[in-house]
Amino acid sequence: MNRSLHALFAAGLLATAGLTALTLSEPARADAQICEQYGYTTIGGRYLVMNNRWGTTAEQCIDVTNTGFTITSQQGTGNTSGAPVSYPAVYFGCHYTRCSPGTNLPLRVSAITSATSSVSYNFVSGATYNASYDIWLDPAPKTDGVNAQEIMIWFNRQGSIQPIGSRVGTTTIGGRSFEVWQGSNGANAVVSYLATTAISSWNFSVLDFITDVKNRGAITDAWYLTSVQAGFEPWIGGAGLAVTDFSAAVNGGGTSPSPSTSPSPSTSPSQPPTGTACRVTYATNVWNTGFTATVTVANTGSSAVNGWALDFALPGGQSVTGSWNAALSGTSGAITARNAAHNGSLPVGGSTSFGFQGSYSGTFAPPATFALNGTACTRA
Repeated sequence: MNRSLHALFAAGLLATAGLTALTLSEPARADAQICEQYGYTTIGGRYLVMNNRWGTTAEQCIDVTNTGFTITSQQGTGNTSGAPVSYPAVYFGCHYTRCSPGTNLPLRVSAITSATSSVSYNFVSGATYNASYDIWLDPAPKTDGVNAQEIMIWFNRQGSIQPIGSRVGTTTIGGRSFEVWQGSNGANAVVSYLATTAISSWNFSVLDFITDVKNRGAITDAWYLTSVQAGFEPWIGGAGLAVTDFSAAVNGGGTSPSPSTSPSPSTSPSQPPTGTACRVTYATNVWNTGFTATVTVANTGSSAVNGWALDFALPGGQSVTGSWNAALSGTSGAITARNAAHNGSLPVGGSTSFGFQGSYSGTFAPPATFALNGTACTRA
């Protein structure tokens, strides 16, 4: 969900869009507080911690330590039948152009001899959240954009939330019992492992979960592991939730590319950061207190786009009630629309369309600006 895209729920919200000019955040220091929407920092000289407040405009702050982080403020509120408001996490590997220092990921699954991780969580009561460990894989050795397959391990869940898709069975991995859920958030496939008993600390084999997903036919040995991440998906509250310790190691060889270890900060860990020239057509049908919008995005640049996120801001009084052909994060204010599986490629001169339905009060007006992968678009 990455999530991603970090984990989204397929109620028409999934992972994507928003436009108000987003500012790039500078890397923070360990033992510091991060309140920037997509602020991040390096810890232990090996891992990256990201605030990743992708689904709300409300404040979220994390205190970063040398081994993890604590959520100190989380003011957003998500729909418990939809997506969470954020995914603060610590990770090893590459996620939307940000690669942890010295990582050997992406690495082809067939080349991995072992992949282990250790994580310890601190839970709180009175909030709605999951403690989620994410494993990301893709047919290509991607260091940016949305990966095709997300594996989520739900170490703990509080509140009336559930994984994406439907329950397809149960399994035992590493001596622990899990419900297995399978589905899609509109941007990537998701296999979730919901622990039947909360897990607060575990040293486990990441490769065991990758192997189980492979045996279910979702991936092959030719796919690449791109990152492993430990964090939380809060819907309501969450102050005090913490990853108190995190480590990961992937061993193997092969011909995986060496990703950059010093990527440029992007506008969001949950959207492709490389921009291109673009043009947006925004056509609406408005009635009483409702409206529909058809958004056509055209690539007017000189290179193809492979994976896109369109940012815009709905004027006050407007909110999204449903969408199609794109995954939308947020329901009012700043919105991000990310491509669906079938329309992520935009060749030079090419275009694609998505739509959404909403409600409004007062005088109806269109969004003022749009940005594709962080670059402002012209209006048709």
